Amino acid sequence: MTTLIYGLKNCDTCRKALKALPDAQLVDVRSDGVPVPVLNAALAQFPEQLVNTRSTTWRGLSEAERQAPPKSLLQEHPSLMKRPLIAVQGKLFLAWNKDVEAAVRALL
Repeated sequence: MTTLIYGLKNCDTCRKALKALPDAQLVDVRSDGVPVPVLNAALAQFPEQLVNTRSTTWRGLSEAERQAPPKSLLQEHPSLMKRPLIAVQGKLFLAWNKDVEAAVRALL
């Protein structure tokens, strides 16, 4: 089964994850988007963490736009997603740190 990293090709954190997981495939959310089933599962698992409220994109949104449901926000502005979102063997991981790396490697 393929390990997928949902992120941005120019994101340093996504590049670190891709370098550490050379067999993984990067899915650029800006150009390819996140499949609805994956987005739904990520929102269920990471309801508060998935929208990056510290991003430049978030700061550029109006107060009215910020009130939209997270799923709508992420579909309209994919770069708002906290990155990377890693899918491996039916499990999802958010962000990239030593704990996430260890958990992902344990599944490979």
